[in-house]
Amino acid sequence: MRRTLIVNLMLILILLFAIQSVVSAQDLARLKKRVAVFEFEDKTDHRVRWWSGQSVGRGMSDMLVTDLVKSGNYRVIERDAIEKIMQEQKLGMTGMVTPQSAAQVGQLLGVEIAIIGSVTEFGHSKGDTGGRIKNIRVGVSSQSATVGVDIRFIDVNTGEILTAENIRREESKKGLSLGTPKFDFKNRNDFDQSIVGKATRSAINDIIKLLDEKSVNMPWQAKVIRAAGGQVYINSGSEAGIQVGDVFIVYAKGEELIDPDTGISLGTIDKKIGKIKVTDNNVGGQGKASLCRVVEGSGFDRGNLVRIE
Repeated sequence: MRRTLIVNLMLILILLFAIQSVVSAQDLARLKKRVAVFEFEDKTDHRVRWWSGQSVGRGMSDMLVTDLVKSGNYRVIERDAIEKIMQEQKLGMTGMVTPQSAAQVGQLLGVEIAIIGSVTEFGHSKGDTGGRIKNIRVGVSSQSATVGVDIRFIDVNTGEILTAENIRREESKKGLSLGTPKFDFKNRNDFDQSIVGKATRSAINDIIKLLDEKSVNMPWQAKVIRAAGGQVYINSGSEAGIQVGDVFIVYAKGEELIDPDTGISLGTIDKKIGKIKVTDNNVGGQGKASLCRVVEGSGFDRGNLVRIE
């Protein structure tokens, strides 16, 4: 009788462990990836600028940041933090951001994905058909706008380009016209109502859809901030989708593997050192950090990697 009871208890424990493992794997979708959006390079003829006077490269990357934050699906790094790291590391001094420099900055910021790009088209064309009545030109006006962006998503852990796409959107409209309307923007609303503004919005939406597709299967990762007395603080909390009771595996970062031909990082040989369980996902009241207790293992230290497996 006693033996049967022990066996049943063991089976229950095994079942609970299996359920917990399955839940952890399924919950990858709710853990928000950390993303860094670098200023896009402006490869246009510079005839058209943002209503605030900045380049279209800066304007489009800022718009992407805003929409990613509004989506609530990602943790987006502030532009100031990116620029500070780049200045400290003397990266991008030529004004160009490479996959390698983006990956380097991304690693220092603790993000999973770096987004870099260049605006290749940003302009409009206009055509008219009709004639003149008493020296006043009257006719049907057609306007079209084109926005083109070369976009790249970088895996910061390896420097590998996850995807490289050219996104090109066009918008057009027709209507009666008297004279030729001037094509410029006085404010944000003016821009949003214009056809080039609508083409820009469509291009940004395409970038976000592409990111949603590519990021869903990417590994989620956080880092240990502090460890002492059986307690471990990590740099992700409720804001990132972490819940009380979540269990994570902690790794010590090992030797980096560098491809001898390309010089690109192929990842690191990481060592599993233990397991932690979240007891408070709202440390500091902002949802940016969590307190965990050690379930197993030892030797936890600042900078250790936190993963779901």
